[in-house]
Amino acid sequence: MALFGLGSKKDPQISSVQDPGWVRSPGGRFHRFIVLDAEKEGLSGIGGIYAIWHGGVRPEWVYIGKSNDLAATFQELAGNGDIRNYNVRGGLFVSWALIREEFRNGVLYFLNDSMKPLVPNPDIPGKGVTPIPVIGPLTEYKEIVGSAEKDPAPPTPRV
Repeated sequence: MALFGLGSKKDPQISSVQDPGWVRSPGGRFHRFIVLDAEKEGLSGIGGIYAIWHGGVRPEWVYIGKSNDLAATFQELAGNGDIRNYNVRGGLFVSWALIREEFRNGVLYFLNDSMKPLVPNPDIPGKGVTPIPVIGPLTEYKEIVGSAEKDPAPPTPRV
């Protein structure tokens, strides 16, 4: 796996949408963002891409980003009022994918362009970045979980 994890340093041959393996709890559910203990999940010093959304009647993407230390980033974002304000709309949920650092900008650019989150991330890479298409938590959720009874459905990307 050249794009994800600790694979070879060779450039990946990206000919189709990639599945980054969005993380869920051991029970197969997405993590509730506000109560997530990222250090307990072993995310200190671990980098990747993440997506935060709110549940409720009309779920929407709230924030996406990249990090070299997901535990520290999640702790910082949990104190962000612009993000926390959406917790009243059915709770905040989060998932992350372990993407090698050299590919994070391309994945983040693609996700930001397709998800259009409610809270802008000032660190989104510019238009000079080549987008790397990945399956978001929404697609994987529908295919694997398939039922809103287990978790609130992730939001439909806004066009």
